[in-house]
Amino acid sequence: MLSIFLASLALGLVAGLLAGLFGIGGGLVIVPVLAFVFKEQGYPPDITLLMAVATSLATIILTALSSVYAHHRLGAVVWQKVWRLSPMIMVGSGLGAVVAERIPADTLRLILVAFLLYVGTQMAFQLKPKPGAAAPPLWLDGIAATIIGLMSAIVGIGGGTLTVPYLVYGNQPMRNAVAISSACGLPIAIAGTASYALLGWHATHLPDYSVGYVSLPAFAGVGLTSILTAPLGAKLANKLPAAHLKRYFSVLLWVMAAKLLWH
Repeated sequence: MLSIFLASLALGLVAGLLAGLFGIGGGLVIVPVLAFVFKEQGYPPDITLLMAVATSLATIILTALSSVYAHHRLGAVVWQKVWRLSPMIMVGSGLGAVVAERIPADTLRLILVAFLLYVGTQMAFQLKPKPGAAAPPLWLDGIAATIIGLMSAIVGIGGGTLTVPYLVYGNQPMRNAVAISSACGLPIAIAGTASYALLGWHATHLPDYSVGYVSLPAFAGVGLTSILTAPLGAKLANKLPAAHLKRYFSVLLWVMAAKLLWH
């Protein structure tokens, strides 16, 4: 327990810094690293990645609260859009947890690898979403929100890499899209965490200090330090060459994807 907590403290420092620096959720880093940590601790192979995903979502609850408050103070959150997307995002997130638990561990690993490669490529080539001509209808919002929640819960992220492009396509200015996405990360994380906790509630092969598939030592460690370093990352973003740093970060994502693929 102590070794996981200490490793998670260090992970939270890095994840929070990267999240603030690049404006992405820390889940992209938290999930692969926790999977490696859990594997080294001898966790059963069939639950290693599942617990990493569930625990990542739990930590996002804390970072999302902080992020939403900051965006709200700046007046950037379009709450009408958040309320419109949130119900189906939560449905999708709950479904995502069910899907992740039922598919083979190797399939879940390949999905995460593909997602890391997708985001890494997007950041390396500075691909930006193109604005659409008009706001999408209610039914399209519902479908998109369900898919965003589903995929986010499967790979353990707050959904920003999916939500922001959709919102920009729906004619939201980038500033508002990022703020709305941050707010939508909270229902994703809450619904996903609750689902993983309930799904693993009666599992018999889980390690000590777990609530369902959520590791409490890892949640505490990452949560404590990521909240401290995220604001620092946000300040550094205004002083450092973000475009070059994103390319370096994309290489890190590719490396983690390769390590997951051949672990």
